[in-house]
Amino acid sequence: MTKLLYITAHPHDESASYSMAVGSAFLQSYKETNPNDEITHLDLYRADIPHIDADVFSGWGKLRSGTALDQLSAEEKRKVSRLNELADQFIAADKYVFVSPMWNFSFPPILKAYIDSICVAGKTFRYNEQGQPEGLLTSKKALHIQASGGVYSEGPATEIESGHRYLKIIMGFIGIPALEGIFVEGHAAAPAQAETIKANAIERAKQAAKTY
Repeated sequence: MTKLLYITAHPHDESASYSMAVGSAFLQSYKETNPNDEITHLDLYRADIPHIDADVFSGWGKLRSGTALDQLSAEEKRKVSRLNELADQFIAADKYVFVSPMWNFSFPPILKAYIDSICVAGKTFRYNEQGQPEGLLTSKKALHIQASGGVYSEGPATEIESGHRYLKIIMGFIGIPALEGIFVEGHAAAPAQAETIKANAIERAKQAAKTY
């Protein structure tokens, strides 16, 4: 059974968010096309996504020195265990859909915290004999749905867009050969066209889901 991990990084739902509206349309179309696939929705704003902090570093250090997991402090154990769960969940999936808005030319910080949980040496990448990193998830595929008030997928503004570009780098780092993109953009710059922009993106998402 193919597993799709649907990862959203927006505090609002589809009624208030362009990216979430397009993501919801994609997901519904995907379900209709792939009724037997297993789909998991990971809402980063409602899930436990630990940041890599002093507790995590301390816990990792103790584990590397041979300390048993149950000998860690309560916070060390909770955070380290949860990070392991997130990495294992990501690895178990076959396809990924990331849904996020553009905030200050990038994505919300909760998505960066999540990315930190899945970039794990020995799980999603490794170092070869030459000391170079090699991604291990070469059979997976990923899609990013991103909404932005301006247009950043083409023209001079592409130079300052760092959300999709960074996510593409990370996907390559862990072995995923390509990151597809569906961009919902320009609705703030051209408010009179906002509904048309969203409708067109929704239609593109529905069509993309049929072959994803």
